[in-house]
Amino acid sequence: MPQQGTKRTAAILGRGEAGLAIAIMVVVGLTIALDPLRSYVVDPSTNAVEIVRQTAMLGIFALGTTVVIISGGIDLSVGSMIAFSGTICASLLLWLAPDELQNDEPVGIAVIAAAIAGTLLAGFLVGSLHAWLITVIGLPPFIATLATLVGLRSLSRALVEGVTTAVIGGTKAQIEIRDEQFRYLATSVWIPVVVFLALAVFTWLLMSRTVVGRHLYALGGNEAATRLSGIRADGLKWLAYALGSMFASIAGILYVGELSVAAPQTLGRGYELNAIAAAVVGGCSLQGGAGTVPGTILGCLFLRVVIDGIAKIIKTGADVYEGLIVGVVVVLAVAVGQVRQSRGRRAKFFSGALGTVTIANLALLAAALGALLAGRNTATVVGVAVLLTCSAIALVERKRGN
Repeated sequence: MPQQGTKRTAAILGRGEAGLAIAIMVVVGLTIALDPLRSYVVDPSTNAVEIVRQTAMLGIFALGTTVVIISGGIDLSVGSMIAFSGTICASLLLWLAPDELQNDEPVGIAVIAAAIAGTLLAGFLVGSLHAWLITVIGLPPFIATLATLVGLRSLSRALVEGVTTAVIGGTKAQIEIRDEQFRYLATSVWIPVVVFLALAVFTWLLMSRTVVGRHLYALGGNEAATRLSGIRADGLKWLAYALGSMFASIAGILYVGELSVAAPQTLGRGYELNAIAAAVVGGCSLQGGAGTVPGTILGCLFLRVVIDGIAKIIKTGADVYEGLIVGVVVVLAVAVGQVRQSRGRRAKFFSGALGTVTIANLALLAAALGALLAGRNTATVVGVAVLLTCSAIALVERKRGN
């Protein structure tokens, strides 16, 4: 019976997703073992609710990134798009209800709905701009979205200053939103989760149950063949980038509600890497044409569990290591994918002089991480273990080559 259950789970999730689900359980187990306060055991409900909420917030814009990556593109502007969307939403609230917002009075459902609609429209327009730059102008997706990565954040800061000067009469670097009805969109647990699940179902149906979804996979797998088949590749790219930006807009609205302030200089900074990490960990190929919505959901959960686990273990200053953790996770996920693809070719990882330097490099990096996270003694053990492991792999590769 247990074997049948395992096979059934693997069939539902897929081999990679089932492995990721196991990895999540392993991380939770390690956190329970290494956390001196045993937070997951003492207060499991509070921790579970917070992880689910943060996973939903990350998942909303990671789903859009997934569609873009599957179609063969990349979007580096997600973090700036979140900041820009949050700024648009806060600016509209301030513009439509200046007195209520400044006096901490309710702005009303109609004003909130108008601000959300305007923000989603802004997301659609930015996604359309990306598609135009890529399909008409011919810019590589990396360059097109790199430009908006920088430009949207600057535009957001200028917009905040302009709106506050025009409405309040004084220039400010951020807009505070203390309306309880608006904030409830993010501070409640169920609304972000319901929004995330609705978007996940929509994206899953689009990608796995429609002709458009199959065309998006085909576009990412081989754009030239897709065009020769008579499929409108430019329209597909427009759809992918529009969805990516609009999903980021939804996340921007929720993050402003959570923080109660639109601060474009910091809001969403680095979140594009989180979105790409969740998609790649979930099985998306950066070359396009591969990936699933369930995989991205599990990738988001895995990322949040790892970050939360590190926070539980380190306690103080854990946020300092968040970018490092995400970066390592991305590299490992891509590396595992490359290893799977090169199984038949027997790739050599530590051959030649570069391989020798890489072994030393990895050992030093592992020792540094061990020292930062667990102390000097652990650093020595981890560094030596990585050095011996990589050296053994190098010896096996050398003998196999001979």
